[in-house]
Amino acid sequence: MTERVLILDFGSQVTQLIARRVRESGVYCEIWPYHAPPERIADFAPRAIILSGGPASVTEGESPRAPPIVFELDVPVLGICYGQQTMVAQLGGEVATSDHREFGRAWLDVVDDCALFHGVWEKGAREPVWMSHGDRVTRLPPGFRVVGVSEGAPFAAIADDQRRFYGVQFHPEVVHTPHGAALLRNFTHAVAGCRGDWTMANFRASAIERIRRQVGQGRVVCGLSGGVDSSVAAVLIHEAVGDALTCIFVDHGLMRAGEAEEVVRTFRDRFNIRLIHRDASDLFLAALAGVTDPEEKRKTIGRLFVEVFEEEAAKLGGAEFLAQGTLYPDVIESVSATGGPSATIKSHHNVGGLPERMNLRLVEPLRELFKDEVRALGRELGLPESIVGRHPFPGPGLAIRIPGEVTREKLDRLRKVDAIFLEEIRAAGLYDAIWQAFAVLLPVRTVGVMGDGRTYDQAVALRAVTSTDGMTADVYPFDMGFLLRVANRIVNEVRGVNRVTYDITSKPPGTIEWE
Repeated sequence: MTERVLILDFGSQVTQLIARRVRESGVYCEIWPYHAPPERIADFAPRAIILSGGPASVTEGESPRAPPIVFELDVPVLGICYGQQTMVAQLGGEVATSDHREFGRAWLDVVDDCALFHGVWEKGAREPVWMSHGDRVTRLPPGFRVVGVSEGAPFAAIADDQRRFYGVQFHPEVVHTPHGAALLRNFTHAVAGCRGDWTMANFRASAIERIRRQVGQGRVVCGLSGGVDSSVAAVLIHEAVGDALTCIFVDHGLMRAGEAEEVVRTFRDRFNIRLIHRDASDLFLAALAGVTDPEEKRKTIGRLFVEVFEEEAAKLGGAEFLAQGTLYPDVIESVSATGGPSATIKSHHNVGGLPERMNLRLVEPLRELFKDEVRALGRELGLPESIVGRHPFPGPGLAIRIPGEVTREKLDRLRKVDAIFLEEIRAAGLYDAIWQAFAVLLPVRTVGVMGDGRTYDQAVALRAVTSTDGMTADVYPFDMGFLLRVANRIVNEVRGVNRVTYDITSKPPGTIEWE
């Protein structure tokens, strides 16, 4: 892997989107904290460096700065928002707090050409962009020139073509800047000269080789949840080490209808992977009896998962490695929060630690990938679309879709509601257009009239959202006919439910529930 781009993170909530856009163009990149040691940056040998946005103000004395080596490696540098401001300040320009802030949609007037804009924006164009700044550049460093202005930023885009340094006050990584991905591609391909040949086929081959080198003649156990991450990790590792892998499926009884059976059928029959199926539903339900606090539910489920998994792994004996479906966002968040990676059972929402007594070394073949890349790898490996394209579903499963105490009766009721909702979504051809859809069994009972009698039953809420990046979400706009059809089926087919609502709230960045 010779073509690599480094992204230094100054704390923006959308830094991961920069990496996603870069990788979408076929260029491998990594996100590191802005204070990464200079020798580590040099050893990484990036073809280009991107400085992210962030919440700090360059005008404050203790604000973050890019390591000086960034500007000494003779590689292209792109500063975005705060990244532009710190680049300007560090190279001899000036930044000041402005009374004219810009948050949200704005217009950029392209006043000159540069390599960053070539083939995307022409001089004289007026382009929509997404801004998020209070400070602004007021004087350029030597060698820079202005190539774009906005109402609130006289130096909204700047360029030093000789050194290949560029800065933009707007965010090209978000979908609200329509040509932002093309600008980032220009930076990595035209400016930095990357070929863009990082593909899932190449990743698959190199990952298999890395797994074989790490595992050698050892044995691996994998906690299989049935979700996308652990499923793809299991099939990839199986390609690398064959029968040296054993998967342990801890069935906590909190999955959606038919999913447990599909896990067993797919991995035992289709891929011929050694699989231990432990039905621990009674154990989990007993432990959840009387538990109403959502966080306590998560911790209870996570603790039991680890205990049951450890019990089954001990029966095997001789395993040296534990496989986890850790993804790149988990790595980024762990490093940002603690300065180093965490050892947790990822597939169960990072609750419950990996017990030291297990004395197993981790195999994390997906730790370089984002969620959409994991799905692409799953398709490359031949996993069925029913698993690869499955909507995200948190490790605690239906337990966190039931506010209040979890009981078998409530689980059965919610499972039926959820199945009807998803069945109708698939029948309407909408499943792939929706990022996540689910039902919630509300902790309220309502009075209703069915036939000639009154009912006093539960209400359920339905939710469906769209997302292009997994960072933000918007409600899916079902037509009223669809909602009426679903509600009618639920009330008629699920005993104990007499009211259906549809949740139309959207989620801001960072609050989507992951699998």
